[in-house]
Amino acid sequence: MISHRRNTPKAGEATAQNALPCERVMMVRPSRFAWNKETAVSNSFQQAEDSNHNLEVHRLAMAEFKSMHAMLVKAGIHVHEFSDSPTPTTPDSIFPNNWVSFHGDGSVAIYPMLAPNRRDEICTHWVEELEDTLGVKWTRRLDLQPLCEQGHYLEGTGSMVLDRDNKVAYAALSPRTTQKGLDAFARGLDYQIHPLRTSVQGAPVYHTNVMMSLGRSHALVCLQAMSNKKDQRTLVEKLEQSGRRVLEIDRDQMLHFAGNQITLANAAGDPQIVMSEQALKSLRPSQVRLLEGHGAILAPCLETIERHGGGSARCMLAEIFTPG
Repeated sequence: MISHRRNTPKAGEATAQNALPCERVMMVRPSRFAWNKETAVSNSFQQAEDSNHNLEVHRLAMAEFKSMHAMLVKAGIHVHEFSDSPTPTTPDSIFPNNWVSFHGDGSVAIYPMLAPNRRDEICTHWVEELEDTLGVKWTRRLDLQPLCEQGHYLEGTGSMVLDRDNKVAYAALSPRTTQKGLDAFARGLDYQIHPLRTSVQGAPVYHTNVMMSLGRSHALVCLQAMSNKKDQRTLVEKLEQSGRRVLEIDRDQMLHFAGNQITLANAAGDPQIVMSEQALKSLRPSQVRLLEGHGAILAPCLETIERHGGGSARCMLAEIFTPG
């Protein structure tokens, strides 16, 4: 488990005028975390497992979950934890950001996921529990689940990296992120879609949030995941126009989950960059120093979750933006 303190920006250094990062997140404690054969078809980050060790995998994953939860709370981030039920079996319930997103305009979006067994993770009564706990009301439900019946999918803030201030959704097209799914999201929440054409190990990046992330004043991206140089330049220009400094990672760092990070705000309003220990260790010292200029780094060890689930720190957190 690793944490880094933030460097103070130099006098006169430009900073983005984007809103403060989210202060609240949802985490889901899994009842049966395991390698999911239904998702492995489209997720090259998952590594094949020996089913004889399922109990040990779950035990190790739970230890990592608890450690990350504790690190976030200690850093002053509000964590709302829910526990999934033993039945039906939901091996990927630890990744709630794929089925729900919360928005400050009073909207909650529920998403169509590709793997049938992942659809069992959706638990909308947790939204009502959050409303009671926080004393708020999300007044509009954008339910995109019917798209599954048409063979179209969109897996929340895994499929999309959202610039909520400018209402732009960056999205790598893949079997899990179809154009029709993106169009439905754009219409429903009045977003502009910036599609990305990617290829890594002969296949599209399965989720956009493994190749890029947005902080308040920075954007981290793996341009090597995009073979078209013009597309790379267009993406960089758009990110810079949003007031963010672009930090680049390479393909190997992306495969170590360096792109799967999220910037949150603690109770004092200070930015906290959450990524895994593996991701942090893949970065060069110069990259770490640049990143520290945009927030304190929190890096829990998530080795088991990453290896068997194919997702990392950002995937485990659903941001809770409340109406107001």
